[in-house]
Amino acid sequence: MDTFAFALEVVSAEGSLYSGKVKSVRVTGSEGELGIRFGHTPLLTTIKTGLVTLVDENDKEDQIYLAGGVLEVQPEVTTILADTALRADDIDEAKAKEAMNAAKEAINKHSSGDVDYNTALARLADAMARLKVVEIARNRR
Repeated sequence: MDTFAFALEVVSAEGSLYSGKVKSVRVTGSEGELGIRFGHTPLLTTIKTGLVTLVDENDKEDQIYLAGGVLEVQPEVTTILADTALRADDIDEAKAKEAMNAAKEAINKHSSGDVDYNTALARLADAMARLKVVEIARNRR
């Protein structure tokens, strides 16, 4: 076992999605991209919709889709409490593509700054993040 691995817990309302030792974690926090490694300073931040990329203690990379939540880094464990968390196999690619197209149409119909425009942008980001997880998983196979 790598002495520079640390515990990671990824949990959503549906249950635990990942629990194990990792060498690194990449996630988008409220202030931008974060890279977490062994010995990271304690931290608490909200996370944005997108991907969390982890490298386990065997150097295997994995991605999980997250829709918001909180990241907590402590000396012994890093925890992600996600509003929604999905693995690639749990994502319906066709529905994600439909959602992306619907969001693009909504963006084209509304002006910048409009509430519907901002909602459509959030939906577009969500659909794109889901599709990115599916794409990465497909390329890994």
